[in-house]
Amino acid sequence: MGDTIRAVLADDHYLVREGTRQLLETSGEVTVVTTVGDADQLLDAVRRLRPDVVVTDIRMPGGAWRQGFEGIDAAHHVRAGHPGVGIVVLSQYSDALFALELFKHGTEGLAYLLKDRVGDLDELLGAIRAVAAGGSVIDPKVVEGLMARHDVRGEPESLTPRERDVLREMAHGRSNGAIARALHLSVSSVEKNVNAIFTKLGLENSGDVHRRVAAVLAYLRP
Repeated sequence: MGDTIRAVLADDHYLVREGTRQLLETSGEVTVVTTVGDADQLLDAVRRLRPDVVVTDIRMPGGAWRQGFEGIDAAHHVRAGHPGVGIVVLSQYSDALFALELFKHGTEGLAYLLKDRVGDLDELLGAIRAVAAGGSVIDPKVVEGLMARHDVRGEPESLTPRERDVLREMAHGRSNGAIARALHLSVSSVEKNVNAIFTKLGLENSGDVHRRVAAVLAYLRP
């Protein structure tokens, strides 16, 4: 990928596009190769410029796209034609249905973040790095809301409170070491909880970040 991550930025609001572009480029980690205002322009830019990552709003006007799902539909088209391109979808919707729609064909190289993360450069850059490396991220606010709903349903083999804490950190795309620091646990304790989560969800244990997000989705899916 070179010294910086090459990104295409898609948003129908000019000021949001330019503000996000400047924010990302001041980090020194991302080069925005172009900005576009709709999903059709996004697909054309990916074909021409072959970026490492796309950062797109969930809603954009124009084209034969599902209204309200333009960014997600474009993400699926990009991944089908250019599977090496990571995609971060920025959304104003905390409803998990939108996140599940993004991840319905798989989780690798995809991130779903709420738009208020744009103001948190570390969070946004973390998601960009993750998808560029083939990992995945789902916004922790979406996870929090779904966990509350899931706990109310009272599944017979529910996760323990500590396992749910670890699962929330996994949703950030964090490594075991980073989870240990965030929760003030030993790495071995985190590994034990991660293994228990995968076992309860019937998922093969794996260190891959996208497998971790798959665990989050498997637990939360209605």
